[in-house]
Amino acid sequence: MEITGQLNEIIYQNEINGYTIATLETDKEEITVVGYLPFINIGDNLKLIGKYVTHQEYGEQFKIETFEKVMPQTLSALEKYLSNGIIKGIGPSTAKKIVNTFGEETISIFKFEPEKLATIRGITKEKALLMSEEFNQNWELWQIVGFLEKFGIAVSNAKKIYKLLGVDAVRKIEEEPYILVDIARGVDFKKIDKMALDIGIPLANENRIKSGIKYSLIRVSYNGHTCVLEENLIQFVQELLGIDADLIQDKIVDLKVTKEIVVEEREDGKKWVYLAPFFKAEENIANNLIALQNAPNMKEISNFKKELKNIEKNSEIKLSDKQKEAIEAINSNNVCVITGGPGTGKTTIIKQIIEMYEKHGKKVVLCAPTGRAAKRMTETTGKDAKTLHRLLEIGKLEDDTNFENIDNNLEPIDADVIVVDEMSMVDMFLMNYLLKAIYKGTKLILVGDSDQLPSVGPGSVLEDIIKSQKIKIVHLDKIFRQAAKSKIILNAHRVNSGEPFISKEEAEENKVNEDFFFIQETSQEKIVQEVISLCKGRLKNFGNYDFFKNIQLLSPTKKGMLGTKELNKVLQEQLNPENDFKDEKSAQGVIFRQGDRIMQTKNNYDIYWEKFEPEYENGTGVFNGELGTIEKIDNIEKQIKIKFDDEKVAWYSFQDLEQIEHAYAITIHKAQGSEFDVVIIPITYSSPILLTRNLLYTGITRAKKLLIIVGDGKIINFMLQNVDTKKRNTGLKYKLENFNS
Repeated sequence: MEITGQLNEIIYQNEINGYTIATLETDKEEITVVGYLPFINIGDNLKLIGKYVTHQEYGEQFKIETFEKVMPQTLSALEKYLSNGIIKGIGPSTAKKIVNTFGEETISIFKFEPEKLATIRGITKEKALLMSEEFNQNWELWQIVGFLEKFGIAVSNAKKIYKLLGVDAVRKIEEEPYILVDIARGVDFKKIDKMALDIGIPLANENRIKSGIKYSLIRVSYNGHTCVLEENLIQFVQELLGIDADLIQDKIVDLKVTKEIVVEEREDGKKWVYLAPFFKAEENIANNLIALQNAPNMKEISNFKKELKNIEKNSEIKLSDKQKEAIEAINSNNVCVITGGPGTGKTTIIKQIIEMYEKHGKKVVLCAPTGRAAKRMTETTGKDAKTLHRLLEIGKLEDDTNFENIDNNLEPIDADVIVVDEMSMVDMFLMNYLLKAIYKGTKLILVGDSDQLPSVGPGSVLEDIIKSQKIKIVHLDKIFRQAAKSKIILNAHRVNSGEPFISKEEAEENKVNEDFFFIQETSQEKIVQEVISLCKGRLKNFGNYDFFKNIQLLSPTKKGMLGTKELNKVLQEQLNPENDFKDEKSAQGVIFRQGDRIMQTKNNYDIYWEKFEPEYENGTGVFNGELGTIEKIDNIEKQIKIKFDDEKVAWYSFQDLEQIEHAYAITIHKAQGSEFDVVIIPITYSSPILLTRNLLYTGITRAKKLLIIVGDGKIINFMLQNVDTKKRNTGLKYKLENFNS
């Protein structure tokens, strides 16, 4: 059957594959439709082909087989389409004005005479042209999306493909399907390959083999690797394409000639294959680090030891020998790495450096890889810290390998001393851009803990720099007296050494603060009940801790009963249940409710925000990992008001809700770079890849005042021994060791 109508409500949509449950309003009735509908919005007019089915629980539904987006057929439908927020600057009231003014000519005005939109109050000529461009792009883009969807290619790639290939994209892809491997991140090579083979491209086709090689190198980067052994690459591509190894070897040579890949033969005779941008990034990091280190030490402070004594005397802080060594190393070198676990005095060193160099009129700039890490740096030092993306002003350039665009937009950093905290989170591309923006003679201080989880992006920058021994490293290993009274810090160091938690007797003997508790429990159901009890008020008496102010639940995984997805559902029901006085909005298969804790899950550089305390401030940009609370849901204007933990307030349209998720529970990976007063970690059996020593260590070091682990002691012991985490194949250490000036 074929039905047409306007999409009224999206009840559920899987953001990965576009599977959707929605309501469609036809001329006769409102019906529930189910099936794959990527890239659709409320207000869209659709032609659906499929059949009616009866669901045991939900009754009659229309099951979609294929679909097509069509122009709105009535003025009310057109107004609803324009009101849905898909075109920037057009909300319900503006949509009404446009349709009332131009009537049946509205679509024609958008397409061919956009300047006429400027006759409406509030729309400038510039805005009118942008609205027209976006309106037309949406329709052209739809053709590409519909085509790509047939081959399972993620809709998130559609805009990029449209931008690179233009309105003729479908024809170009049909003629040369493998072009998608070069321009679309995260594509399913096997589906592209099937498309190509179906249209008659032979197995030994040159472009097929080259794309298979490049796809394989991209795929390994998702696990943090920057390169792969040539023999392993050939074997993988052989299995992927079903062709002889000789053909692959030939195309590796061809790709070397065209400089799309690089083969690095190391001293042990092994050959490592890179995509060219990955090799170039590592090479740039090595060259720029050594060049920065070897530049004249123009920011050195004379009479340094005397200065240090004065600062120590005035601040009444007794620095350890290691801390003095670190500060002296910073003064004597242009590049210095300060590494160590919690409680070893890294923050004290940063504070002393700020005081010392600012006293001499030097400009000190603080930065960190994430918003929360920068915020924490500001809190601990009392000095403003920026994210690296903000500092480098590379926010909107999301394609990490697009060096030319990045280089053209990089401005040199105005600083005498640059301090980068949480260096373990910095990947190779971000490090490459940072070093490109530093004047020779500027001091660079890299602070971090290499035993924490590695960066999400490719590379092991901090670890490789430390292991190369080419840069001055100061390893802080002494736990300060105050920190040594914290069970959290003592247990973090024990875990890092593979030792069990401190015993009760040992803690009592050494008068250690009771800020760490392990609750032994093997049943997942009972662990969930313990977690609920702890979050619902059990900790009120212990330290007047309130979930929404002080407590954060961290899980090793997203999946399972103790994964973040299920825990978020349970905790929302328990801590912020449905209430007649609280508005809510269903999106992405979950219910967002007034009072919910949420997390931003992607960088949004354009969203407008305001701060009202301690003084008024406004700006743009909310970034991946920022936490906040839903303060208001406006179902009339279709907006959600979110107040973030740093006091900024932003309004999200319903169309933007795929950017947020519940944050009653977040993964330990997402918590990296953050600290919380109280951390609760449930631990049960999960994938051994996740149950690692450095994951446990990272989780423990997120807690400031109280840490509670609820789980199976046997799994904890497994994590302590599981140090065989996936070693990343990188070449930065090798390049630093073999640097030739």
